[in-house]
Amino acid sequence: VQLVESGGGQVQAGGSLTLSCTMIGTLFSGNALGWYRQVAGKQREPVAHIYTTGKTNYAETVKGRFTISRHNANNTVFLQMDSLQPEDTAVYYCHARGSNWNVVNGDYWGKGTQVTVSS
Repeated sequence: VQLVESGGGQVQAGGSLTLSCTMIGTLFSGNALGWYRQVAGKQREPVAHIYTTGKTNYAETVKGRFTISRHNANNTVFLQMDSLQPEDTAVYYCHARGSNWNVVNGDYWGKGTQVTVSS
């Protein structure tokens, strides 16, 4: 399983960005796709995830500002980020968790994309 990210970049506070990530490979239904973020010197933290059922989880810090969605047919997840603040600056990593014929409950990661919000 590979995760290919796109989007990211630099924006002023209050602006918006959209991240996307396509999963190449197969995970059984019920898998989760989403995003973590990491600031240098700090632990990687979950941002938002969405399951094939449509169930979503959001970090408290992004609720009401970020929206996650997915297109199951082509295994793509989107993160719409609105009202961005400088504290949202981080490297954002696409993440997948699920099972296939070879792995049970595996974790998969993208390479990361930088999001920078200037004040």
